Amino acid sequence: MNSGSKVLLGVLAGAATGAILGVLFAPDKGDETRRRISEGSRDVTENLKTKFGEFVDGLADRYETVKESATDLLDQGRQKANSVVSALKSEAGDVASKASGAAGAASGGAAGAAAGARAGAEAGSGFNQI
Repeated sequence: MNSGSKVLLGVLAGAATGAILGVLFAPDKGDETRRRISEGSRDVTENLKTKFGEFVDGLADRYETVKESATDLLDQGRQKANSVVSALKSEAGDVASKASGAAGAASGGAAGAAAGARAGAEAGSGFNQI
């Protein structure tokens, strides 16, 4: 408990003690004094119930606000994650397509080189026969 809370608690306790002592030592009849004490305690009880109800309502409102904010933030995160995943899938498809094309070109180039080598070998062997 911080010092501000302690001071406030002390002031409230002092005020309550002073009120009770003032009522007890007032020059009223016993019945009147008991009635005033009873009314005062009812007032304090009702005041506490009202304040506690307001406190609970405030907490409920804050809970709903935080819950809505968290839900919105979660939805935004999901949307961003989905867009990143889509972009990565698209990029992976592009890379796979380029790799396939490069492999095909390399394969075609190798086949062409082999065919050229065969043709050169056959032509060279033809010179040997003449």
